[in-house]
Amino acid sequence: MLQAQLVNRFEQRLRGLHLPVNVEFWNGKRVSLGEVPKLTLVLRRPAALRALARPGLGKIGRAYVEGDIDIDCDIHDLVEFAESLCGPQQVDLKKRDNDDWKWWLHTRLFDRRAITHHYDVSNDFFALWLDQQRVYSCAYFRDADDSLDVAQQQKLDHVCRKLILKPGERFLDVGCGWGALIFRAAEKYGAHATGITLSRNQFDYVNDQIRTRNLADRCEVRLLDYRDLPEHEPFDKIASVGMFEHVGKKMLPAYFAKIYRLLKPGGLVMNHGLTSTGLHSGGLSPDVADFIEHYVFPGGEIPHLSKEIELMARENLECLDVECLRPHYAKTLWHWVDRLDARREEARALVGEKKYRIWRIYMAGYALAFQRGWVSVNQVLAGRPLPGGTQSTPLTREHVYCG
Repeated sequence: MLQAQLVNRFEQRLRGLHLPVNVEFWNGKRVSLGEVPKLTLVLRRPAALRALARPGLGKIGRAYVEGDIDIDCDIHDLVEFAESLCGPQQVDLKKRDNDDWKWWLHTRLFDRRAITHHYDVSNDFFALWLDQQRVYSCAYFRDADDSLDVAQQQKLDHVCRKLILKPGERFLDVGCGWGALIFRAAEKYGAHATGITLSRNQFDYVNDQIRTRNLADRCEVRLLDYRDLPEHEPFDKIASVGMFEHVGKKMLPAYFAKIYRLLKPGGLVMNHGLTSTGLHSGGLSPDVADFIEHYVFPGGEIPHLSKEIELMARENLECLDVECLRPHYAKTLWHWVDRLDARREEARALVGEKKYRIWRIYMAGYALAFQRGWVSVNQVLAGRPLPGGTQSTPLTREHVYCG
């Protein structure tokens, strides 16, 4: 009886929303709505109704990943359908109490395991859908029609120009990924670049690339937690791209304090990371946050931009420039999802059906989140002042757009 009621409730919801969809139930029942349905939704077992009768984006993602539902359609149509079915994002962007947020214990062991869970899937898997340099962060589109490879190269240069990176300077990339930024810093800007990562797969790949590119005299990579980086040889410039959101809110004061100690007086740091659009929201609805915590990246937390700048200031890192790249990340994620779908069979062969589904729905969901303004991404340039408060930066931003 309850099952029949849930089926009826789901059908009524679909009809009320006028969603063009074919639905196939586990018992053979079929429902077709709309003259030209955009997708076919297959409910493999009754458990699927729990996700669809009272839907949430995270619930739908979990049901898809676990195989309770199959959805035959273009990924863009899937996201549009899920958003229409769920209605407005259920996040109070003004009044969510910080105490409601999960404060994670970001120990070295926890962070290493989280990094391993997320990144050490397969280097070949990431290579299927990232750009040629394997940049796993927001690209920078000077033109809407820029290819992903062009946009990622532009992002690397955008970071280096903001940092006013010069030949001979010591440059640190905190969370260096597959090394694209340290290679660009060394090869084009003449810096002596160091990258750190907790991913063994990334560490091995970057070392191999250093040898292949003959950069041993200008580049190095360390398998190291940022907290353990020696401070006796400070850096002229530091970048942290896509690392900030994985530090943990409670660890952010210590994180920025560490960066301050690693930076020479007069040095610059670029912190590029996700931020929430609500002051206390965390950016995502609870069921979406739970999905990401369980399947994608344990322990991720997204503070508001104002909190980031405040915490920097407390550690005497003066904010010099802020740029929002939210539209750029939406475009980047759609590029990644489309490229993953174009090579779906190779992806399945490398990581299996479940992981393919996790990454597909995770990236498409985040593309939607950036489009709708549930989350954002900002580049914050800050400096450690020289004695007397002087900053070694130009009077204008012309140097950033000179290329």
